[in-house]
Amino acid sequence: MSANHVAILGGGNMGRALIGGLLRRGMRPEKIQVAEVRADARASLRQDFAITATSDIAASIADCDVIVLAVKPQDVASLLAPLRPLLRQKRPLVVSIAAGIRVASLALWCGDEVPVVRAMPNRPALVGAGVSGLFAPLTVDVAAREDAASLLAAVGEVVWVANEEALDVVTALSGSGPAYFFLLAQEMMQAAVGLGLEAEAARKLTVGTLYGAGLLAQGSDGDLQRLREEVTSEGGTTEAALKMFASADLAATVFSALEAATRRSRELA
Repeated sequence: MSANHVAILGGGNMGRALIGGLLRRGMRPEKIQVAEVRADARASLRQDFAITATSDIAASIADCDVIVLAVKPQDVASLLAPLRPLLRQKRPLVVSIAAGIRVASLALWCGDEVPVVRAMPNRPALVGAGVSGLFAPLTVDVAAREDAASLLAAVGEVVWVANEEALDVVTALSGSGPAYFFLLAQEMMQAAVGLGLEAEAARKLTVGTLYGAGLLAQGSDGDLQRLREEVTSEGGTTEAALKMFASADLAATVFSALEAATRRSRELA
């Protein structure tokens, strides 16, 4: 990343994930400023990462090339309002990970001259295994896009989308997606217990299967159909289970679930 200094506004889970990722990638602690209103959180950030953490938001961004909005969506407008003159003067790259806040709103609050990129990371970013969808309007230049991508790559993979509306689908797919896998795993575990397996054994087998399947997918060419077929023998146990999923129209259920999440993302915006 070409940026010399990064300011992260908000020291919650995702802010901490980004700090840890940047440090692991070699950014020096003195290059990272964090603005956080909670005194206990500031103390924890200083202790865990040896970075500067302050309640003075204007001071935290004064010398920064990149600013990350890592606060709750409902707090973004009030956070940016007093910073607008400084943002218009300095013109740093602003990367927003606040769900649902549109580029038009960010431009209004920051100033049209300020380059803005929206990002939707997901919870596995906390362990460096996230995936983030990114969108930038045409006014954002290549260098700023590369800085935004490098920032999010510190906590996982990065995927650019062609239009802002697609971020609502990203939210439904990868943003909410870990919960879908956890739900399926939970139901599998409970079913195994119902079929006679001891609870702790069922838990370990379920979690291990979830983890291993993810590693197999990540280490492959991404052909999920082929991966599924490689586990499925004709007339075998896997095929019997998959036929039950098909008879329950799992595909339609999944589509409806993602459609509902996408619609809700747009409503919240």
